[in-house]
Amino acid sequence: MHMEGSCHCGAVRFSLEAYAPVPYLRCYCSICRKTGGGGGFAINLGGRTESLVVQGEEAVTAFHAMIDGKQSPAERRFCSRCGTALWAWDPRWPDLVHPFASAIDTPLPSAPEQSHIMLASKSAWVRLDAAMGEAQFEHYPVESLEDWHRRHGLLDPDT
Repeated sequence: MHMEGSCHCGAVRFSLEAYAPVPYLRCYCSICRKTGGGGGFAINLGGRTESLVVQGEEAVTAFHAMIDGKQSPAERRFCSRCGTALWAWDPRWPDLVHPFASAIDTPLPSAPEQSHIMLASKSAWVRLDAAMGEAQFEHYPVESLEDWHRRHGLLDPDT
């Protein structure tokens, strides 16, 4: 699925092809919550790095979170002018880029269900808005972003 996104101030615009375009995975970790989760969580999608096209790249900057006292190799890209969280990229999986659903301007498909992850990091003020039967995980689930999309018949085979 072709996606287009932007930051709030318009300095950055980007597009990419997403193999996993359904926003279903709510992450409540402290990194997502503090860097981009207005509801106390963030939602990432799955795209292909080679398809990422960025306009306004001079306004894009990166943040490397600290995890267990060590700097993570994963890069969280955001607009240096307005602070909008744009996408995450990790050199351990260089072919994948994970745009934040909140930065996507293209209408996204509705998820048949959502998974709530990293609940051990959830702040007390955040209300868990999980529907009956939705998956909930204290940490990361075993099922990958790609596997979830495949299981629901939502994986984009063209990307």
